[in-house]
Amino acid sequence: MTELTNQKCQACRADAPRATENEIKSLLPQIPDWQIIEIDGVNRLTRVFKFSDFAEALAFANQVGAIAEEEGHHPAILTEWGKVTVSWWTHKIHGLHVNDFIMAAKTGDLLTPPS
Repeated sequence: MTELTNQKCQACRADAPRATENEIKSLLPQIPDWQIIEIDGVNRLTRVFKFSDFAEALAFANQVGAIAEEEGHHPAILTEWGKVTVSWWTHKIHGLHVNDFIMAAKTGDLLTPPS
């Protein structure tokens, strides 16, 4: 678990600042396996999770949906046979916010057994 998973998302306004280059450089190593992908000019944190069948993939997608609802911050989730692609970005600011890194860490921790 990273320190990010202990944080809560903050309410985000349309004029909230995007994550700076320095913030991104310090936060990205805390969420290994996530990549920054640009789609339609908007940076997103994206990761593909692999599973042995559709039922496992769907169960994981539902877990991601549950934490998204709990935090009030929602990703794009693509569920396919054997894999789920999750993308986090902040819609209001058309880019990355610290909230996205928090949620990426929480998403990754769904697959990590508690210690």
